[in-house]
Amino acid sequence: MAIQIRLDAPTPYDLTRQLRFEEAKPGETMGVRPDFWPPEWHPQSGVIITWPHAATDWAPVLPEVTRCYVHLAIEIALRERLLIVTPEPETLEHFLREQLPQNALANISLHRIPTNDTWTRDHGPLCLLTERGVRLMDFCFNGWGEKFPAELDNAITRQLWDEGIFNGEYEDHLDFVLEGGSVESDGQGTLLTTTHCLTAPHRNQPLSQADIELRLLHYFRAQRILWLDHGYLAGDDTDSHIDTLARFCAPETIAYVKCTDPTDEHYEELSKMEEQLREFRTLWGEPYSFVPLPMPQPCYDNSGCRLPATYANFLIINGAVLMPTYGQPTIDKAAQAQLQQAFPRHEIVPIDCRTLILQHGSLHCSAMQLPQGALRSKPQDTKENQ
Repeated sequence: MAIQIRLDAPTPYDLTRQLRFEEAKPGETMGVRPDFWPPEWHPQSGVIITWPHAATDWAPVLPEVTRCYVHLAIEIALRERLLIVTPEPETLEHFLREQLPQNALANISLHRIPTNDTWTRDHGPLCLLTERGVRLMDFCFNGWGEKFPAELDNAITRQLWDEGIFNGEYEDHLDFVLEGGSVESDGQGTLLTTTHCLTAPHRNQPLSQADIELRLLHYFRAQRILWLDHGYLAGDDTDSHIDTLARFCAPETIAYVKCTDPTDEHYEELSKMEEQLREFRTLWGEPYSFVPLPMPQPCYDNSGCRLPATYANFLIINGAVLMPTYGQPTIDKAAQAQLQQAFPRHEIVPIDCRTLILQHGSLHCSAMQLPQGALRSKPQDTKENQ
């Protein structure tokens, strides 16, 4: 049995969204559309990460951040394929053979590519699913508005494509700046983003917010965009990426950062963000369900600057949600319980990200998932360790 979705002013994309199947489970994409950007919980063929090395800003804490990446690599590769970008594949291969179990190693391929940094979420491909297969969209990454060098990272997606590891089509959007952490999809035609990031200086000027919206709706075959006008984290270099603040967990469910301490510098902005979130409606005209995530206690670097610690920066993979922790057992466990509520059929796996946030990012920022069908099925088709 199905019920019809009630939408005003239907478009051609609405016609394929009319059936909402009763048997669909929470967290799964409902209905079928010819072209759409899948949500993160969509079945995946693999994940890409970019490995830290001594020529990156990680040099002062390289052993510590490497331990974090080893943990991340194990949890991903035990569940699906893992593509690792590195300028040092021979050295990394030897290291991983000493650190990882064999069943994880079997799912890993190394790809020799020079890199500036490690934030794959923002330089990795965004994949549209179409009637013809996967469309790999390559947007411009310019170091979060020209704050940091990014010319090597901006070339990674194209170089991976040239290796022949992907199925489908490559689509060049390098004339438009868009980081993967700045936009969320519910898989049903709704995008969630922040005005502060997408209209920030040195991104896409002189385009207006309306111009940017038109482009995003076209690129992602989306129906609408929900713009958050409030919310930020101290120490954030990204101009308020959505993946640090609010995340889709299902088409009708949003997890978000909630600040309950009126003395915290974030309280006013995050309270306004919460108010705006609660004004949003699903495509079916109903209020969203919300899963509030606690704020970690403030984390600081050695110079006393506050770091953007957030539990919203979780990574959904096949069968699990990898969540960042910050060495605060009580709050870490409270966040884990909330994410378990949001993802009742996933294993919630904590990963210590105290070192990772020293460079002002966290877990989700470090990886980019690839939907089912994006990768060629035979690992030998990849150019590994060349």
